Amino acid sequence: METQHAGSPQSISRSDAPLLVVDTPPLVTPRQRVARLRDAVPAIVPSLLLCDFAHLADEIHKLEAAGVPAIHLDVMDGHFVPNLTYGTPIVEAVRRVTRLPIEAHLMISEPARYVEQFCAAGADTLTFHVEAVENPRPLLEKIRALGAVAGLAYSPETPLSAVEGYLDVCDLVLTMSVSPGFGGQSFHGVALENLRHLSALVGGEVMLEVDGGVNADTISDCSLAGAQLFVVGSAIFKHPDYSQTVATLSRLAQTHSRTY
Repeated sequence: METQHAGSPQSISRSDAPLLVVDTPPLVTPRQRVARLRDAVPAIVPSLLLCDFAHLADEIHKLEAAGVPAIHLDVMDGHFVPNLTYGTPIVEAVRRVTRLPIEAHLMISEPARYVEQFCAAGADTLTFHVEAVENPRPLLEKIRALGAVAGLAYSPETPLSAVEGYLDVCDLVLTMSVSPGFGGQSFHGVALENLRHLSALVGGEVMLEVDGGVNADTISDCSLAGAQLFVVGSAIFKHPDYSQTVATLSRLAQTHSRTY
């Protein structure tokens, strides 16, 4: 007679084994996730720079409840810009608590050294500054090859001609309406002229985003100029009711949005 010793595995036939069914969500690539964002324009995209990082998950869930379609992370290195914020650990933390698209706005020197790390951390869109590289084309192509969405940003002081030659490899162009590096700055009107010119060049092929000083007083003009994505920081986080603020900004953007 065969003896079954304590702790040894029992023999289970295939017919007796329970059927384990795991409800796994379908894999969504970064480009697919951002494609959904295109369907949501004009869209309010909160920048987390001024959020309560002691309650990061709660802040993101409140933003989701407010109906925002994406999250914007301002990455600053203290070198390309004077301020210093956060890196890949925060991207990873945000990715763990939301399925919304994440844009990593890389205000850093030598962005080519870090795009793979930010992509691996969970960023869907990688946006770097034209002023940080000699030739943005290879890096834009690399970001696309990684399966992410390629964004190119430029500062108000930078002529638009600096980005025009690379629009064919851009998925997104970020027009800065303040000097990069700090939140809470006043809106720079040259951004409107740049947005109008870009809108005429790209039509609906490239998503146009604006960042800096976007609030209830400026968002309508940005939308009318051609912006589709509106990065908003203090105009959301300095108000207790995120849902009401996002709804107000969305209404103002929608009322004046262009159609392509």
